[in-house]
Amino acid sequence: MAFEGGCLCGAIRYRATGEPSVVCHCHCTMCRRAGGAPVVSWATFAMSDFTILKGEPRRYASSARATRQFCPRCGAQLTFQYNDRAKDEIDITLATFDAPASLPVREHVWASTRLPWVHVDEGLPIRPEPAEPKP
Repeated sequence: MAFEGGCLCGAIRYRATGEPSVVCHCHCTMCRRAGGAPVVSWATFAMSDFTILKGEPRRYASSARATRQFCPRCGAQLTFQYNDRAKDEIDITLATFDAPASLPVREHVWASTRLPWVHVDEGLPIRPEPAEPKP
């Protein structure tokens, strides 16, 4: 199975193949600030299953633990990747996929930092922090 997507202006296009290991709504402060939204949704794929098809995203260290990629033209946040663990995985912003509805969200993570006016009631698991990556 292949999923394609890209940034708002179309300068960056990507493809992810296979099945995502995680599809979640993240409530952490860093994702909220990077995405400019109260919640940012992600799909986690094996790094070997992710390909940039067009353009060249910019990278920046959003913390000592992680790097994010974005479109240098429109600023759309595209990916998140831990530096020190799970280097073989990449999180892709769900909203940048061409067909985000084809990747249903399975859980909420970092719910301990959820904004109090964001109501979670769809019956998905709610985790204070994300599960640790598998060894």
